[in-house]
Amino acid sequence: MKLNEIANNPGAHKHKHKVGRGSSSGLGKTSGRGVKGAKARTGNGIYGFEGGQMPLHMRIPKRGFNNIFANDFSEVNLNRIQKAIDNKKLDAGAKITEEVLRKAGLAHKSKDGVRLLGKGVITAKIDIEVAGASASAKEAVEKAGGSVTTTFVKKVYNNKKGEPGKRQTRRIESAKKREARKA
Repeated sequence: MKLNEIANNPGAHKHKHKVGRGSSSGLGKTSGRGVKGAKARTGNGIYGFEGGQMPLHMRIPKRGFNNIFANDFSEVNLNRIQKAIDNKKLDAGAKITEEVLRKAGLAHKSKDGVRLLGKGVITAKIDIEVAGASASAKEAVEKAGGSVTTTFVKKVYNNKKGEPGKRQTRRIESAKKREARKA
């Protein structure tokens, strides 16, 4: 090996194109950018630009809205709980909580907890504590000899002054009245 034979590995060094060095270089004058216009300029952002015509994303009709105050529950049906008990993933004798349902793979992570729904039949006597439950699910569990405890409390959103708004105040008062009637 001689000094004049020493070279980098193939692909190790990429040669930078020198543009704007005369017409005979092949990349002279406009430097390979074509002629004038937005595409010939540095920092052009023209994705979705249709030459001044109303862009497609603005022409298509929009429907509905995204309710930022909506509750986010992970739903679990009774038939899935019964199947998990039959497959020994859940212990019917122990108290079933949201944590236990998640570990068994029955519920995904959610902001407001797990809601029990009444699809299917349950035969096992279970004691379950969830954020919410449908009336049919509660009835089915109690019919099988078990009990359902719900823990979810609707959040109160305050106005700019830090006080609950008119609707929230009415909702809080009606909830207190309901609790007083139950007791």
